[in-house]
Amino acid sequence: MGAMHQNWNFIATILSGMVVFVSQIAICAEPSHWSYLPVVRPTVPFVDDGVSVNPIDRFVAKRLEQGYSQLSQDADRATLVRRVTLDLIGLPPTPAEVRSFVEDTSPDAYERLVDRLLGSPHYGEHWARPWLDLCHYADTDGYLTDQTRPVAWRYRAWLVDALNDGMPFDQFTIEQLAGDLLPEATIQQKLATGLLRQTLSNREGGADPVEFRVKQVIDRTSMVGEIWMGLTVGCAQCHDHKYDDISQQEFYELYAFLDAADEINIDAPLPDEREAYEAALPEYHRRRKELLAPLASEIEELQSRWEEKILAARDNPGKDWYWDRQWELLGLVWGGGLGEGQLEGWQIALLDPAKRSQLQKDRLLDYFLPKADTIDAARAKELKLSELNAELQKLHATLPKVTRAPTMMQTQTPRTTFVHLAGDFRDRGDEVSPGTLDVLPEINSTCLDRLALARWLVSEEHPLTARVAVNRMWQQFFGQGIVATVGDFGVRGTRPTDPELLDWLAGEFIRSGWNVKAMQRLIVTSATYRQATLKPLRLSAEQIRDAVLSTSGLWDSRVGGPSVRPPQPASVSQESYGNTWEVSEGGDRYRRGLYTWVQRTSPFAMHITFDAPNPNHICTRRDRSNTPLQALTLLNDPVIHEAAGALAQRVQREVNSDDEQRVTHAFRLCLARDPKPPELVVLCELLQRLRKDSELSKIDAASAPLASNVVGDPTWTILCSVLFNLHEFVTRN
Repeated sequence: MGAMHQNWNFIATILSGMVVFVSQIAICAEPSHWSYLPVVRPTVPFVDDGVSVNPIDRFVAKRLEQGYSQLSQDADRATLVRRVTLDLIGLPPTPAEVRSFVEDTSPDAYERLVDRLLGSPHYGEHWARPWLDLCHYADTDGYLTDQTRPVAWRYRAWLVDALNDGMPFDQFTIEQLAGDLLPEATIQQKLATGLLRQTLSNREGGADPVEFRVKQVIDRTSMVGEIWMGLTVGCAQCHDHKYDDISQQEFYELYAFLDAADEINIDAPLPDEREAYEAALPEYHRRRKELLAPLASEIEELQSRWEEKILAARDNPGKDWYWDRQWELLGLVWGGGLGEGQLEGWQIALLDPAKRSQLQKDRLLDYFLPKADTIDAARAKELKLSELNAELQKLHATLPKVTRAPTMMQTQTPRTTFVHLAGDFRDRGDEVSPGTLDVLPEINSTCLDRLALARWLVSEEHPLTARVAVNRMWQQFFGQGIVATVGDFGVRGTRPTDPELLDWLAGEFIRSGWNVKAMQRLIVTSATYRQATLKPLRLSAEQIRDAVLSTSGLWDSRVGGPSVRPPQPASVSQESYGNTWEVSEGGDRYRRGLYTWVQRTSPFAMHITFDAPNPNHICTRRDRSNTPLQALTLLNDPVIHEAAGALAQRVQREVNSDDEQRVTHAFRLCLARDPKPPELVVLCELLQRLRKDSELSKIDAASAPLASNVVGDPTWTILCSVLFNLHEFVTRN
């Protein structure tokens, strides 16, 4: 028996090994992963449930039938108008808007509501936020010194305008990845490439500029992979991807597209700046030429010698520490800091002087003049170059100021791209050319640049881009994508809960001409979206603050412009190196959360408390948590306190009547509905108890940690604070 038992163990071991071997063969023989297969538009199923109104419903209803379930009836009209308003423009509806919709019995009332919201200037503001999460937008560099980027907001402004204008998603993609490469590219198309400027930068002294440029290109490559293809391509930067069929060489072939791009800040006048600036340019150039002409040949000779020294240091590092440092400074602080394109000075210095544009010549000359004495102090003094430099600076000061913008340009000094062995940029492997992933359709272009890459991503043959885009839309409306892992469509990601619906949506997106608003309209007009549900979704960090401000009447509704710094505890900014948070004045204190300054090392405290993402990383899906700190913020934050006082004033100003009518009005402002009888009783009783509290009269705005501009009736201020703290206020059904 013992021998027989051993034999059976031996046989079981052999069989177990065979099972593993066979399963491995099966895996190898398995057809291509579902997300790499072409998008095939499925037939819309027939469903006769009396509820479905468009193809989305029919796919969903078909799935529900398998579980012996069906779509619910529409939510009540007050709930529906609040839901769709928060989802399309990110703000709660006004009582007048709720009343107008509830009382409108025409068959197309809801469709007209949706169209109005899609046409709102606040639509672009709301839908810009997910894109800023994807590219990890910030107004600072990151790393230790976290230097400021005062013109980073120009990309955000472009984004809001593009979304409001309904730019087709294929063009939206092309301009963000390669707007500068389009024929006769406009300033606006160049501004779009600000997407690629949202990587971290290190302009600290002693930092290796080449190392941190490589880090930026790796980040951009990961962004393209995750945003458009839903693939974690960044996992292949050090070795072949452990799970997906992406080799390290393929990562660097994709990297090569972006390695051929350089940062550059351009003059991009705002509408109110353009006319005066362009009118002054001819006279400015005439006077500049006049000042330089007498010494042109002498300056050219000195600058040529200076450039020889600079380039010699670049080619022979370590031989002369002084010139090593001059080369480093040319790359790091070109243009005096202020968020200038890193390494722009190097790009110009490496370029053949005959190929430099006039702007490049002027910029390099302006950089050289104050340093002319480093090459020949006696000759610089003899030519009075310091005086000439002062005259040029004085002349430049007369030129009307224009706002600049961070953009990208194709490098003018081509680089050779190599595989980085074990991810170390100093350890070069094989040379690679731009290319895409073998599991995806080939890229058909003779010129393999970023424009070709962008066009490949939005080609009809590409199986991922449309799927990934519509899946993110679905997530925004329903809280979870059809593919739950919205940033990972690879083998480690979840499979779609309804593959046919996903492919139908992707196919419809392409068929519509990549019309984002049309797809969103299709989703929100479906019975699936409109049905009654008991599952609320917590509003985003920005939406909570925006709802508080808009409900209270404090909100400044201006669209666009630079970032602002609303009030927050001083201790927050003190946590980071050299960061000062100067609170904005006037209406800037009450701008939408979209416009809040993003400091990478110490982001805005309230936003972080309510799960705003880390601005150093790509974010395809925000967390939704419930923490005691969130409750404490809603109770004690000085901005919430100020808004509660403002709401108290508003209610008393707009309803000159008894408590019940004022409470009802406050309820409508905050929750877009009337209070139920028990709720009305509880709040009116609260008012009575508060009025009997002798200590309450001592409460005023000065008790808040930050001084408030609004002092409301303490009794009503507390009641309004109660409404802001309701679960229903910070969620949408």
